[in-house]
Amino acid sequence: MNKVVILYGTLGCHLCDIAKQEVVNVTKNRVIIESVDIADDLYLFEKYGTKIPVLEIYGTFLFWPFTSDQVDQALDNAAQVVNKPNRRYLR
Repeated sequence: MNKVVILYGTLGCHLCDIAKQEVVNVTKNRVIIESVDIADDLYLFEKYGTKIPVLEIYGTFLFWPFTSDQVDQALDNAAQVVNKPNRRYLR
C-alpha cells in the first residue's frame, strides 16, 4: 500500500505546479500525492495562504522552497515511524 502525502496549494499557483513535479520526481511512485486546494477551506487558507506550496508527510511539514533531499529525508523518517513496531516489554 502506498503512503499518502498532502500537497497544499491552489489553482493557478505556478510554484505549486513546480513543487508537485519535484515531489513526483523524488518519490518515483513510492507515494500517492493528494492535492488539497486551500481556497476550499477557510482554515487552510488562513493557515497557508502566503506559504503555499506546503507538503505534509505524516505530520512533517515542508514549506516551499523545499529540496529533493528534504522530501526524501522526510519520507525516510516517515517510513521509520510507520514501520517501527509498537512493542511493550514487561519486566
